[in-house]
Amino acid sequence: MTKDFTHKICIKNFGNTLRLLPFYCLPVPFVTVHALSFRNSKEKEDKDQEKMIDYKAVIEAAEQLYQDYKVQELYDYLVQFKDCTNDEVLWRLARATTDKGKDSTDLEVKKSCMFEAFEYAKRALQINENNFACHKWYAVLLDYTGEYEGTKARISNAFSVKKHFLRAIELNPNDATSIHSIGFWCFIFADMPWYTRKVAAALFATPPTSTYSEALYYFQLAEKVEANFYSMNLLMIGKTHLRMKNYSAAKSLLVKARDYPVVTPDDKKAHEEAIQLLSKIGVKS
Repeated sequence: MTKDFTHKICIKNFGNTLRLLPFYCLPVPFVTVHALSFRNSKEKEDKDQEKMIDYKAVIEAAEQLYQDYKVQELYDYLVQFKDCTNDEVLWRLARATTDKGKDSTDLEVKKSCMFEAFEYAKRALQINENNFACHKWYAVLLDYTGEYEGTKARISNAFSVKKHFLRAIELNPNDATSIHSIGFWCFIFADMPWYTRKVAAALFATPPTSTYSEALYYFQLAEKVEANFYSMNLLMIGKTHLRMKNYSAAKSLLVKARDYPVVTPDDKKAHEEAIQLLSKIGVKS
């Protein structure tokens, strides 16, 4: 009886245009079901809208901006798709956000960008574990964010970083940057000072280790896959030769790194460090 009475009052009130009253007189479950229905409808609408996006065109536009090194424009363009479920877009957004951070002179902005980029990389990898670039950018940003979290965190992440770089190379043996990245990983652990080794030994029964020879192998392999693709790879070959006391080979590669066109922050860093290292072996710039 009570249920029927409530229903009639609601209809009567609605008929008298008291439109706020139905929210008070209708049974509570109606409101809950209505809210769920609205949310499901919104989710369906979002999915339908995403299906309408031409991601091939988005990727082509993003790659053009990347080649032109329009860092802020690329970020602004891709960030509008940050909630998408397309792994190719998300890893490119991770890359763009990383470059935005590298471009900034504000240390807090740099840090914020690296952690933001890592979130995009994580989502990209969750969507597609068979995409080499997702593994590569996940590894890069796991290491970058680890730097901000301290030596202990970075060392703790080391095995996972290496695993994802190796998986990236397995999925795409012709990606020079993945090969360079595993070479850089090897160099870091070959070049590790004694006090950092003590931290690593405390964290792992068998801490991560490598050698300059292993690092050089990967750097040279990257160069073989794609010659002169990256100023930092030239620098690292020269730097590794220097550590191994191969001074003639070091000089040749460091000169190449010094003379590489400076476009990106990495190019600037390679140029400046190459000049410093060359001066140590008596080469004036």
